[in-house]
Amino acid sequence: MIPADIRKDFALLSEVCYLDSAATSLSPEPVLEAMLDYERTSRANAGRGVHRIAQQASRKYRDAHQAVRNFINVREGEVVFTRNSTEAINAVAFGFPWQAGDQVIATLLEHHSNLLPWMRIRDRQGIDLRLLTPGQDGTLDPAALAEIITKKTRLVAISQASNVLGNVVPVAEFGKICHDYGALLLVDGSQSVPHIPVDVERMGCDFLCFSGHKMLGPTGTGVLYMKEPCLEPLFVGGGGVEKVTAAGYTLTTGYERYEAGTPNISGAIGLARAVEYLETLGMEKIRQHEEQVTTRIIDGLSGIENVQVFGPGPGGNRIGVVSFAIRGLNPHDVAVMLDGEADIMVRSGHHCCMPLMEHLNLPDGTVRASLHCYNTIEDADLLVDTIRIIAANF
Repeated sequence: MIPADIRKDFALLSEVCYLDSAATSLSPEPVLEAMLDYERTSRANAGRGVHRIAQQASRKYRDAHQAVRNFINVREGEVVFTRNSTEAINAVAFGFPWQAGDQVIATLLEHHSNLLPWMRIRDRQGIDLRLLTPGQDGTLDPAALAEIITKKTRLVAISQASNVLGNVVPVAEFGKICHDYGALLLVDGSQSVPHIPVDVERMGCDFLCFSGHKMLGPTGTGVLYMKEPCLEPLFVGGGGVEKVTAAGYTLTTGYERYEAGTPNISGAIGLARAVEYLETLGMEKIRQHEEQVTTRIIDGLSGIENVQVFGPGPGGNRIGVVSFAIRGLNPHDVAVMLDGEADIMVRSGHHCCMPLMEHLNLPDGTVRASLHCYNTIEDADLLVDTIRIIAANF
């Protein structure tokens, strides 16, 4: 299991019970130290100098790409650094060579970041956008995709794990259907990559997007994996070109083609250190640990009168995201009470998934407790005990 002493690496845990990692995770001291070391000893622009400090910065930045490649088992294709998952998904939506009559399929389970870009290109470029409807527990059946996919489908965009209900989607099965029809598969791995082993080769996706700040890394960091570099860059400029003349320019190859401008170098270094931290703990051990804590929360909340838990049960294929509601109380009020009475930090509201909330008939949204490797059974018990008190008094 996960060693209990890792909690000393996360300073905030001495002050609060942090159950909001689906929004953003905490960063351990080794990540902060790696970023500060760059600022103190290698502060130079990557890929833009031949002096030794610039060379050190360039090497660390290249090594960060390789660390991420290894983490998700990428043998071919490009790993591009972005600001977050949102930017990565938009890079696909607005860099892809769409044609009249093209179709995109997404789902009602999606975070707005994997829904709004497709709505925008629908409105601007006239593509046909279709949405799969999940079950009440978030289940998405690959057979439902098989019923609506056609030869006009260019891309299917789907989250591997729901940020609201916590269920894990069988994306490899969706990928097989996509490729049978010649469609590409984009996977939003924002909630899966930080918590379960993710293998791009086994997944069979063409694009994978995820954020560094949800996997112990710094904010302002994200990743776009492309099996084939088929996109037009969102931005052009310094660092992304091979040659420029008064008549025009030639873009460079590799990830640099998509990373014009000075990148977030310290952020990339921090992300690489976060990957190393996760690998040291072991992603399968993290999954098992979070499963135990999640089961404790679901079992505890399910036994409280007037509390409803959403999503799959504790035995389902899920991550450590638990959405619930107390009958008669607004989720925001519950979140404020948890903070004020027990220093418990949770998310409340729609979780950037308004169409899903409408589908579930939850106009005010839910309270969401979300875990990471640093959470414990004691955290789960504190949450359950406090909710029991709140539910009994209101």
